Amino acid sequence: MAISVETFFLNPSFHGTLQSQIQQMIAEGILSGRFRRGERLPSTRKLATHLGISRITVTLAYTELLANDYLTSRGRSGYYVSENAPVPPSFKPVHKNEDRVDWTRAIGRHFSGGNTPEKPGDWASYRYPFIYGQTDPALFDHANWRLCALQALGQKDFTALTTDYYDQDDPRLVEFIARNTLPRRGILARPEEILITLGAQNALWLAAQVLLTQRRTAAIEDPCYHALHDILSQSRCHLAPVPVDRDGLPPELIPDDTDVIFTTPSHQCPTTATMPMARRHALLRKARDLDALIVEDDYEFEMSFRDAPSPALKSLDTDGRVIYVGSFSKSIFPGLRLGYLVGSEAFIREARALRGSVLRHPPGHIQRTAAYFLSLGHYDALIRRIRKALAERSDVMREALIQHGLDIVAQGVHGGSSFWMRAEDGVDTDKLAVYLRAQGVLIEPGRAFFNGTNRPRNFYRLAYSSIPTSRIPDGIAKIADALKNPEDWT
Repeated sequence: MAISVETFFLNPSFHGTLQSQIQQMIAEGILSGRFRRGERLPSTRKLATHLGISRITVTLAYTELLANDYLTSRGRSGYYVSENAPVPPSFKPVHKNEDRVDWTRAIGRHFSGGNTPEKPGDWASYRYPFIYGQTDPALFDHANWRLCALQALGQKDFTALTTDYYDQDDPRLVEFIARNTLPRRGILARPEEILITLGAQNALWLAAQVLLTQRRTAAIEDPCYHALHDILSQSRCHLAPVPVDRDGLPPELIPDDTDVIFTTPSHQCPTTATMPMARRHALLRKARDLDALIVEDDYEFEMSFRDAPSPALKSLDTDGRVIYVGSFSKSIFPGLRLGYLVGSEAFIREARALRGSVLRHPPGHIQRTAAYFLSLGHYDALIRRIRKALAERSDVMREALIQHGLDIVAQGVHGGSSFWMRAEDGVDTDKLAVYLRAQGVLIEPGRAFFNGTNRPRNFYRLAYSSIPTSRIPDGIAKIADALKNPEDWT
């Protein structure tokens, strides 16, 4: 029996080559049971004509499936589903039992319902995505990343790919961070003082778990990174929100009983304020007086396109009381989930042990791929390209915001990738965001970044990392129009 050529069609949204799409179509047909053992496939010529593609593409796909024993060739009669092809699973539908567990009592601690705002997974399909932290595919160096990933899959790196490092990390990546990344921030560290993490958020969680108890107090910026608030709430420590100003965290407002200070001095999250040098020294003196530790999230320092970034707080630390958090997730791509902690060896030893008990270490292949991408110069080239694009987008957005009279609270002194905005008192930007989403515009309401129960609702963040320059003016115009006509959405 022959499989009809009409069974096959190309998916225009498929991510991959035509050859891989054909392979996937046939493999899925076999695994689902639609294509059965011994059935003959359309000839390469007939399928190529039907799909409107090159015959060699179909031939290569068939050859790959032949090598994997999904297909077999019978001389001149064509290709058939192999007798050794995987057999689709045979099972009866499972009867769904009634759930008799009272989960309101069974769950000992709740982690859902935190401050994390919703970001639509299909954000790229919106015409005006002013969404923070996403990668613009037009800027990312996909070709060289793929080459680095293939290099990391090579025989020479087989050990790095397959070895269980237990609580250790890829030595190449750690060495690059120690010798190249950290010195650019004025930081000198030995490998024993560096720990690779699954992004900055994982680094903050490790720091909170190691440093805080129910009896200790953490000072945090208000507003601050929304996930940090959730992380610290889970640690059950005492929270001391400190209102930020145009220069970031004011040291004089930090309570005297503070044990750990969490701060984002390079680009305060979410206001983008940059802490001046005088205040950085004042913060270190305050921490010394309190005998407190500082966790520095060096947020967006790579995006400094207007001027060179200020030295990291840790580079000014002479006591070893600053723990530094860095990440490649924002500068390479967010799905990478690769960051690092830098601190005194005693702290890193405990953080390493905790990480080892939870997830051992980030995947070796990802670490080695990143090490190649960094060491071969692709990362620096990517950062230069991103900075140039962000500088242009920033200028266009600022001009559009001023033109429409929208209230800019702050933008990073040295650059960044977003504006922190304020609407008139009484405006609920959560409702505004829902309305604008239906118009193809995505914004980030600001309520999630604040602490307490009576959180302001009239702030919002507009990022320009994920939207082309040409669409920015029209998107801002739509936001301004909505704010001028609240009767349309309130």
